[in-house]
Amino acid sequence: MALIFRDNFFSAGETEIQNEAGAPAGRLDLKSAFNASIDVYDGSNRLVCSGKFPFFSGKWSVLTPGGDEIGRLRSRFSLGSKRFEYDARHRGLYEIRSPLFSREYEILDESGSRVAFFEKVSGFFSSGAFRLTNSAMKLNDYELVAVIMGMYAIQKRNSAAANSSANP
Repeated sequence: MALIFRDNFFSAGETEIQNEAGAPAGRLDLKSAFNASIDVYDGSNRLVCSGKFPFFSGKWSVLTPGGDEIGRLRSRFSLGSKRFEYDARHRGLYEIRSPLFSREYEILDESGSRVAFFEKVSGFFSSGAFRLTNSAMKLNDYELVAVIMGMYAIQKRNSAAANSSANP
């Protein structure tokens, strides 16, 4: 089953998570335009996980509803590609990678096997929309929604930092 979800133009408010048929499968609460905190709810409107940048950190934490960290996402330096690493603690270390100008990403487990795939499906002037297909046994769909939104938040943060340093 694939899930489709997106960011809002101002990165705040709620958006629906849908399945491939367009039926509601949950929701994403983008808490504020001033920070990148999110909550991810399943189709039963139950909070599954949250994501945020810890204070003064460039890494993205994925948390249980009780606030315990279940994973941490960070950007990895790479020439010619986009790379991220998701440490899911005892469930493994996952690499997220994409060619530099591609809108398609794959998530690989420690053995190098592809366990999930997602792509950015929105237009150039609209907010980010993603389509996720997950076959990972140890990572649920909603956790991966939080990871993908974290990856997107890291990219936006890095882009803003590059733009501000280019225009002092």
